[in-house]
Amino acid sequence: MLEVKRLAAGYKGMCVVQDVSFNVERGKLVALVGSNGAGKTTSLKAVCGLLKPMGGDINFEGKSIIGTPAHKILQLGISMVPEGRLLFGKMTVENNLIMGAFLNKDRNDVKKKLGQMYELFLRLKERLKQTAETLSGGEQQMVAIARGLMSNPKMIILDEPSLGLMPKLVTEVFEFTKKIRELGLTIILVEQNITAALSIADYAYVIQNGETVLEATGEKLKANPELKKAFLGM
Repeated sequence: MLEVKRLAAGYKGMCVVQDVSFNVERGKLVALVGSNGAGKTTSLKAVCGLLKPMGGDINFEGKSIIGTPAHKILQLGISMVPEGRLLFGKMTVENNLIMGAFLNKDRNDVKKKLGQMYELFLRLKERLKQTAETLSGGEQQMVAIARGLMSNPKMIILDEPSLGLMPKLVTEVFEFTKKIRELGLTIILVEQNITAALSIADYAYVIQNGETVLEATGEKLKANPELKKAFLGM
């Protein structure tokens, strides 16, 4: 479904990612793991059209999307839930979710999607008239994920969904991620919480210093002695 080949990308002429490659099959949950600053988020910003690649290629459903504007990539079916959530704090939960469907002009369809989100995230139904800034960190993350789903994507990218959350809420976020996978949605999960990410990933890639250095199923990588030593402190 998505094929990234020897991607190079960065900021203001400085290359952060030199050689990142990964594949994502339809309906699978693929994790990109590695330490902070390894190049995970930079790679996915390039996939979403938020950064212009300096080299390599990105193919989605058999076609190159290099140079495609971000809003067009969203229309193609790739939605990204950004690190830090980036909600509209003064807006209600409901209006934050509606913003996720801004490309959809069919009001009835948007209303239907809202109902689906409230079924998936039951707590949000109780909070729909609250402003986003009054929610807990875990609830804000639910809003961010639900907003990403409002565009009815074929693939959703979750960038550090557990960042800044208490352990109990981290577990909750990963449970919701598994729920989304059960709906048949293709997921890319970017995480510094390597053990948790590998536990639910069908396949995973380790990115280090702007390069893909290891790849295998989640379970195999979790048992990899090189990975344990480098990233898990074991």
